[in-house]
Amino acid sequence: MAFESSFKAIDNTLHHDDGCSTALDYVEQSSWVLFLKYLDDLELTREQAAELEGKVYERIISGEYQWHEWAMPLDAKGDYDRARALVGDDLIDFVNQKLFPYLQGFKERFNADTIEYKVGVIFTEIKNKISSGYNLRDVIERIDELKFQTADNRHEMTQIYEDRLRQMGNAGRNGGEYYTPRPLIRAIVKSVNPQVGETVYDGACGSAGFLCEAYTYMHDKEGLTSSEEEVLQTKTFYGKELKGLAYIIAMMNMILHGVQSPNIIRTNTLSENLANIQPSEQKDIVLANPPFGGAEREEVQQNFPIRSSETAYMFMQHFIKMLKAGGRAGIVIKNTFLSNTDAIAIRKMLLENCNLHTILDLPSGVFTGAGVKTVVLFFTKGEPTEKIWYYQVDKHFTKTNPLTEADMQEFLTLQKTQAESEHSWTIDVSTLGEDCDLSVKNPNKVEEVDERTPSEIAESILALNSENQTLIDEIMEMVK
Repeated sequence: MAFESSFKAIDNTLHHDDGCSTALDYVEQSSWVLFLKYLDDLELTREQAAELEGKVYERIISGEYQWHEWAMPLDAKGDYDRARALVGDDLIDFVNQKLFPYLQGFKERFNADTIEYKVGVIFTEIKNKISSGYNLRDVIERIDELKFQTADNRHEMTQIYEDRLRQMGNAGRNGGEYYTPRPLIRAIVKSVNPQVGETVYDGACGSAGFLCEAYTYMHDKEGLTSSEEEVLQTKTFYGKELKGLAYIIAMMNMILHGVQSPNIIRTNTLSENLANIQPSEQKDIVLANPPFGGAEREEVQQNFPIRSSETAYMFMQHFIKMLKAGGRAGIVIKNTFLSNTDAIAIRKMLLENCNLHTILDLPSGVFTGAGVKTVVLFFTKGEPTEKIWYYQVDKHFTKTNPLTEADMQEFLTLQKTQAESEHSWTIDVSTLGEDCDLSVKNPNKVEEVDERTPSEIAESILALNSENQTLIDEIMEMVK
């Protein structure tokens, strides 16, 4: 695949650059170059469409700042004019002293709902870390070979880009906060089933995986009209993110997926008092995997009627408040939420105010490197819960054997009728005790007898030890 081989070569180049030291840097730095090339291809497509209609298209990026002026200058025949191409210190000086300030200025010159403003925000938040102009020239030339002008091109690119985000998430200590496996996201989106005309919100959006997948799901609707496309572009997807790199990646990720002016705000979602959220701000759909295990200051905790120092519990209250009456949600949360005593009040509030119709139980290996078990809560706001349907994904996942879309298919099939099976069952809420313990206790599971021979068991243990050593080696390499 052209995209995959190109990104591997780019990573190798950046690995030898003094300004880039981690996988996070490789993704961040290749992203801004990739973004400008994508934007140039987008503008070329618009320019050609305007010509066919006898109109004049005014480019977002003009003059010497266009891709084919500073990055890949062309000669009279339209071929790459290597003699005119900036390189070395000249290239770095142009990027740092002219290109970035020019793009940053968009934030001041354009309205907040335009793609120009979003470009300004991106280049205000991000900085060029590539120190060698020769390395940057190599990155530019490799990215220029990539084409984004067909749907197949864009699909291939976004698939590879998502894989890079996965690598970035696994490389950072807090990576699990902003990366959720795409097969899981797609299953959640399919289950919640957002429709064109509904608003979709993620208040802890990270790299915007839920919003991107929701857009793809809704955009792929057969017979989508131009007015519906306009609704998807401007009035459907809303996100908030606190961390700088995740916020920038989210903006670029949405634009690369096709949403040209993302409604994403950089803010601490939890700093907003729940009492101040107005009905006009509420959304039809909430899709999210909020960070867990964190803590907020006392003044932030005061924004919530049920006090907690656990960020995930605050986010749960926020998401319930952000849903319109009749609104639907799919929320990933640590499985201890189902039984911990410090979450009793929130569980009661959820069961009394929402129909928690489904709990999807996931094994610990779903989130590579996180080492925790999670569940997905599916609920509808505005009516109390009477029955809860559980589904348990009963499979062992590892870094080399990750969750796939096929692993989620039985869940999606059975959920439609909430049928019972070896992996699914239903409980009546009226049978719960005062603590509203929602722990996963599968009454239908048939215990399997391990029929492996001693040598097969020993071989399995050795394989697991080898995998653990590989993870340790990778961590030690990052620490160096």
